[in-house]
Amino acid sequence: MSVEEPVSAAQVAEFERDGAVLLRGLFAPWVETLRAGVARNMAEPGPYAAENLKPGESGRFFDDYCNWTRIPEFEAVIRDPRIAAAAAALMRSRRVQMFHDHVLVKEPGTTKATPWHQDAPYYFVDGGQTLSFWTPLDPVREASLRCVAGSHRWPKLVLPTRWLSEQDFYPNADDYLPVPDPDAQGLRVLEWPMEPGDAVAFSYRTLHGARGNHSAIRRRAFSLRLVGDDARYVERPGRTSPPYPGHGMQPGERLREDWFPDLLG
Repeated sequence: MSVEEPVSAAQVAEFERDGAVLLRGLFAPWVETLRAGVARNMAEPGPYAAENLKPGESGRFFDDYCNWTRIPEFEAVIRDPRIAAAAAALMRSRRVQMFHDHVLVKEPGTTKATPWHQDAPYYFVDGGQTLSFWTPLDPVREASLRCVAGSHRWPKLVLPTRWLSEQDFYPNADDYLPVPDPDAQGLRVLEWPMEPGDAVAFSYRTLHGARGNHSAIRRRAFSLRLVGDDARYVERPGRTSPPYPGHGMQPGERLREDWFPDLLG
């Protein structure tokens, strides 16, 4: 994989058709760096860090986001031109703006599943050119990311909920599709056994989730959220996640580049 040809035409077509595609080894050179960054993040959590288990649930499910400007290991990875070039090719975009980083750690014996959700309704940015990379830092089999093929083309967004309380994230639930049960409903679910450094690329509108970690090893994952040419600020009916207080943007504007830099610039 090179900067000039980061992904194949077949992978671009798969991403556009299904809303998700597997890229083997994209983050492989950065696995140890990301492991060190995750350790730093867990030792020094940011203001959005969360523990996602209810009393009595086993294991530990930690997540945190928006830490790349204070964790040098994350910034080093984000600045890799190979990764930005892969995102640009998949989105067919001239620019690749950083939106946020996200760490998700499930310790061994964590039965809690990552709920089915789309990222788009939580965010104050939307457009046809959006992309997340999800890369495990440990081998994953049953605890891999799961994506519902074609869900990025559904006519409405899926109702966002709060992971711990399971309450609706915004009012007016009727404006959204109810959260489906893809396995029970026979939807086509994409999932892959993955090695450290492999990556799933998926749209913000792709429904995704993950099973609990029933294995004997940790499941550390790093996710990188990016946007392309047509992405614009949108207003949601409540506080978004991430909230980015004081951003000062107006609906229809590109994300401000002093906060959300163009990684190809």
